[in-house]
Amino acid sequence: MKIAILGAGAFGTALGEILAGKGYDIDYYDSKLERESLAHVLSDTKYIVLAVPSMAAPYLLPYLPTEKPLVVTTKGFLDEHNFRNFKDYMILSGPGFAADIKAHKPTLLTATDERIKDLFETEYLSFDYTPDKKGVLMCGALKNIYALYAGFLDLKPGDVAHEKYLTDVAEEMKALLIVNGADGKTVDLSCGKGDLRLTCDYPSRNYEFGQILRENSSAHPEKTVEGLTALSKVKRGEIIVPETALILRKLMTTSDDWNSGEK
Repeated sequence: MKIAILGAGAFGTALGEILAGKGYDIDYYDSKLERESLAHVLSDTKYIVLAVPSMAAPYLLPYLPTEKPLVVTTKGFLDEHNFRNFKDYMILSGPGFAADIKAHKPTLLTATDERIKDLFETEYLSFDYTPDKKGVLMCGALKNIYALYAGFLDLKPGDVAHEKYLTDVAEEMKALLIVNGADGKTVDLSCGKGDLRLTCDYPSRNYEFGQILRENSSAHPEKTVEGLTALSKVKRGEIIVPETALILRKLMTTSDDWNSGEK
């Protein structure tokens, strides 16, 4: 069975190695390549795995066949509108650095469909489950924003202030999910609290770039920082931010002089 992986970066290739080890025929598409090669990669594929950066994904999605099962691993979407034309899509998310997966370190991720478990489960990669696709997407975007702010505030992992921040953010994320029509309990899964803890620490690019912004508010990232892109979407009104979301509202004000992360 052929599986197409869109995105030949660290995470896409980590998943590809798992699938190849299970005997699947894997074909990669690099988003820097011409569109003609995309058609070749998609031909005769059973599943499509989306693993490109969130900034690139909206430009790629219109070219994908909407009838084939789509596994979304890209983080940064705040809602499901990008996938409204797809008949069958599922989300894979959670606290998994590509290097850890490639090194076979025990990792727990969140899946919104049992087929993800069938495809990717190994002795070192396991899953918790929820049907709440919107909530999983929101967690994947929001945790990057909060990780940026943790770095900007210079919160040190293991300190009391850092732990309190994680606790307060988790409760705020639950409120954000609920007011936007998702399930607040999704925050308790690995895609929520687990990924939040992982991202608010080294070597998270979001956390590290937040520290850079603390010293230079006009700094521009050399690579994509998903938290900046997601924060721009929040500030454009793509989700409801209630008055009670004090941390996020403070960050939105603080970040007014930051660049958007978009070149």
